[in-house]
Amino acid sequence: MAILLVEDDEVIRRSVTMALERYGYRVASAGDGLTGLELFREGRHDLLLLDVMLPGLDGIGLCRRVRETSMVPILMMSARGDALDVVSGLEAGADDYVVKPVDTAVLVARIRSLLRRAVYSPGAAPPAASPEEPAGDRAGEHNLLVFGDLSIDTAGLDVSVAGPVALAPTELRLLLEFAAHPGTVLDRQTLLRNVWDYGWDGDSRVVDLCVQRLRKRIGAERIETVRGFGYKLRR
Repeated sequence: MAILLVEDDEVIRRSVTMALERYGYRVASAGDGLTGLELFREGRHDLLLLDVMLPGLDGIGLCRRVRETSMVPILMMSARGDALDVVSGLEAGADDYVVKPVDTAVLVARIRSLLRRAVYSPGAAPPAASPEEPAGDRAGEHNLLVFGDLSIDTAGLDVSVAGPVALAPTELRLLLEFAAHPGTVLDRQTLLRNVWDYGWDGDSRVVDLCVQRLRKRIGAERIETVRGFGYKLRR
């Protein structure tokens, strides 16, 4: 797997590169946002690891530029973990974030989680439906779930709402989780475990911002907020 690291601190850039290479990743690195954008456009990368504070084009702007053409997994790094940094990064299209300094094991765990979501196997079994409560109307093949004008091909991983909809890996995994439990309220911690692969309590803002992005793509009315509990996909 190839990772593009964009970090302006040379010491951090070298240490993170060495750590990731020890885990078997191929790492290309840049010290500013514009160079990072050039490297991204020139090569094929399986994941982007972006610092928020970068000279020239900052990490938020770089994330937005990448999202204009690609749904590659993006992990943001924030030195402070300020709410504004976190929210801005997730709103720009990032899939997750870590706060610096970050333990190497934690960083690699987050990267592996994002890459697992990105390579979600098209041949995997579709989300299970309860015999009493089928997941949406089955149309044709068993891998097609239909909820009104929303259709989800769980084998081909294609989503359509009056036309094809492009989703980032995390958005797709989130939608598949909702589609496996239509009409059921899913709390944030459950979504963090099942979608983000968090084995520990994570920041629920990740869930909220990803739900917000997903709503923009499939329709705001499709995912209902159950105040004080979580979210559910309307049948």
